[in-house]
Amino acid sequence: MFSSLSQPQNPNLVAGFEHNEDCGIYQIDSNNFLLQSVDFITPVVDDPYIYGKIAAANALSDIFTMGSEVQTALNILMWDREHVSKEALGEILKGGMEKIIESNAVLLGGHTIIDREQKYGLSVSGIAQKFWKNNTAKIGDVLILCKPIGSGIITTALKKEKLLLSQAQICIDSMQLLNLYAMRVAKNYPISACTDITGFGLIGHIYEMCREDLGVNLFVDSVAIFPQVTELILQGCVSGGSKNNKAYYEKYVKKEKEMQEDIFLYDAQTSGGIVFALSKEKAKFLLDELKKTKYEYASIIGEFVPRRGDCAIVLG
Repeated sequence: MFSSLSQPQNPNLVAGFEHNEDCGIYQIDSNNFLLQSVDFITPVVDDPYIYGKIAAANALSDIFTMGSEVQTALNILMWDREHVSKEALGEILKGGMEKIIESNAVLLGGHTIIDREQKYGLSVSGIAQKFWKNNTAKIGDVLILCKPIGSGIITTALKKEKLLLSQAQICIDSMQLLNLYAMRVAKNYPISACTDITGFGLIGHIYEMCREDLGVNLFVDSVAIFPQVTELILQGCVSGGSKNNKAYYEKYVKKEKEMQEDIFLYDAQTSGGIVFALSKEKAKFLLDELKKTKYEYASIIGEFVPRRGDCAIVLG
């Protein structure tokens, strides 16, 4: 999208649209960096209050993924007034406000326009003295994933009415859960790299953690998935975005394991979990803490290894 854009060099710009970081990074002074991001989504559930909470959690996560707290937020709302009542709109904003308050952030305001399709999200900012990047892992580091994957398959099934909201509760709870608490636990550990799993799926975001000299052995059997995901894949509950992810990223992937279906690894997530990279020695202690916090499905899902040419990720 931004490939044709250019701007004058700025000595304070640490990471902008030319990078694959979860936030833009701008150096304010010798000690402080501004972290800034924006995200909004169409409804993933019919309940407007829950949708508001999920959309806000999804947007807030970009700051947490950099190892920082959120200071301020702005609402971004595209109102489909033909299908969404003022009362429902209020519930969306109420859900978002709850997550902003839970993050100890401040809502400064926002902007609303009329649109043909409902959308809601946040522009978020934080101030940090130090931050995590997504491509600075070391060979031998392992990866810890905090949440299960498969939310895109679950929400597609909900839209196709092949699943009731009550049957998707584990996934709904996970999407509402802030990554804030995982970040706060991980701040006590030497995290070498970090990202969260959202629209590019697990494979796509792990690929962004790789470099020309660095690849990943992914332990597929250790990746937690939401209940019913396998069955729903067989029923065709796969979004176009997930299919596009696979079409783009599978050329960087090698299978060393027999798999009947791997689309869940490319599934486009909403408010997915954080992936932390750190040494094996420290990882087991972080994993124990995460499981005792709010992330019972957290697991070690892979290891960074020397890259084998074009193959960045090996499924084993």
